[in-house]
Amino acid sequence: MSRAVKVIVTHRMFFPLVCLVLVLALNIIVTVTTTGSAGPFFQIVMTNGTLNGPLITILNRSSELVILALGMTIVVSASAGADISVGAVMALSGAVSVWLLGYGQLKTNNYHVLTYVVPLAVGLLVALVVGVICGVWNGFLVSKLKIQPMVATLILFTGGRGAAKVVSDGQIPKVDVPSYKWLGSFIQDSRGDNLIPIPTPIFVAAAMVIITVVVLRFTALGTTIQSVGINARASRIVGLKSSRVILMAFVFCGACAAIAGMIATSRIGGIDTNNCGKMLELDAILAVALGGNSLAGGKFSLSGSVIGAITIQTLTTVLYSINVTADQLPLYKAIVVVVIVVLQSPELRPMVRRGLAAVQGLGTRKVAER
Repeated sequence: MSRAVKVIVTHRMFFPLVCLVLVLALNIIVTVTTTGSAGPFFQIVMTNGTLNGPLITILNRSSELVILALGMTIVVSASAGADISVGAVMALSGAVSVWLLGYGQLKTNNYHVLTYVVPLAVGLLVALVVGVICGVWNGFLVSKLKIQPMVATLILFTGGRGAAKVVSDGQIPKVDVPSYKWLGSFIQDSRGDNLIPIPTPIFVAAAMVIITVVVLRFTALGTTIQSVGINARASRIVGLKSSRVILMAFVFCGACAAIAGMIATSRIGGIDTNNCGKMLELDAILAVALGGNSLAGGKFSLSGSVIGAITIQTLTTVLYSINVTADQLPLYKAIVVVVIVVLQSPELRPMVRRGLAAVQGLGTRKVAER
């Protein structure tokens, strides 16, 4: 193996990119099978002032998962644990924003709000604050009370969605105001024409990625998070406040969940507490794992997590295109993910080498006996 090839193969981004390429290839095969050509998969057309196509759809639908994967990556790196409450925090933040924007009108107007009670910016800001508070709660349990992250976040995993149902009165309230849907669809003018042809969630996800990368790369925060994740005790000895770093990681994750929840709520113009963010916490963890990040904490790759999130959404898209139902989707997704994770295991290569050596030794022994 040449030096250049070895550098490429051993790079931490090699496997995530290979997984993404394989899933995209599977999507192309399905497209060729159904349409007779691979053209429709790569086709991007302008329709009614918007860009449409499978690639745009994948990027659009993966926006929430990309944002969640950013927060999950930081939490995993700093605490060597996962935040399984992000889906519930999405639902709770979305429910609070809808309730606040339609305060006093939900019941009188059959849970259908036609005008804002408070400004849109206020509703979104309060929803973000709710996500931050949830992150502070999770971070306090983990950093101060030393509770295992999965156990600590299990509280909001079960109680957060219940609180969202209480806020929404167990209904599916709607906010039927055009500007409310800008965050989850397109920014429009007063006539309803799209000002930007690209879906807004793509811009929000890209902005979150850029801001996170810039902050972590051009400050000491990125190195600090990795140091705490590798060895919290040693980090305390050299003067790093590991508990504060872990708390900040969970706060950031809560903020990411709130932003994702606002996007999901804006997509449908209301809040469905039963389905908003449902099972996305598991997809976020898988995105981190598929991105080549260790779930034991320490070094992390945000770009890998983003690629992992897009890979999962691409896989979801191809499964839906072959008529896999929503109920069957987790099974097929689990099978593919297990294969990918096994291939990514650092123990796989030594096992394969030992197996090949054993087979080669057996063959040599048989030849010698003859």
